[in-house]
Amino acid sequence: MWEANLNPDAIFSYNAGISACEKGEQWQRALALLSEMREANLEPDVISYNAGLSACEQGEQWQRALAMLSEMREANLEPDVISYNAGINACAKGEQWQRALALLSEMREVNLEPDVIFSCSAGIIACEKGEQWQRALALSSQMLEAKLEPDFISTNAVLSACGKGEQWQRALALLREMRDAKLEPDSATSLRSARVRDAANGGLRCRCSVRCGSAVWRRTE
Repeated sequence: MWEANLNPDAIFSYNAGISACEKGEQWQRALALLSEMREANLEPDVISYNAGLSACEQGEQWQRALAMLSEMREANLEPDVISYNAGINACAKGEQWQRALALLSEMREVNLEPDVIFSCSAGIIACEKGEQWQRALALSSQMLEAKLEPDFISTNAVLSACGKGEQWQRALALLREMRDAKLEPDSATSLRSARVRDAANGGLRCRCSVRCGSAVWRRTE
């Protein structure tokens, strides 16, 4: 009968190695170490899988990230917020917006609270890449309903999604909401707002030059 080796020192060493591979963007080596753990009858824990998931995210390996989440459940390990965030980010980088939103929904079903910086922003970015402006706006609204304050990453992604969908009126409304919430636009937000105004004004062209972290606008002929 196969028995897992629960040697904590050995597991700690492997986890450190997998984490080092993740930081070095060596996802293949990270997954190889996970396989080696199993061959040595060492049972990977949540930390092991999270390091492997983060490595897959860094390597834009969304299929492998989803497979690892399934492996965790099969091993009776409950994915945590870090696990889901890595999976959502991997799907966002792979332009898999449907899968990213499915993971966000799954988080709520297992009573895990998505965070703004990683979970929600990654979901909105996935929608932006998939040109799903309606879903990007809906997710942004859900964040506000949950009293999660959108950050610049998520706001910029929503603006970009609206721009791709030629939804300049909605983008302008979002900019007004930012001001009402006393969020100061960063340079990326300012660049997108100029594009929105370009569409709203029927062809007024602007050029942005970023100086000292602020956006400076010049009218061009």
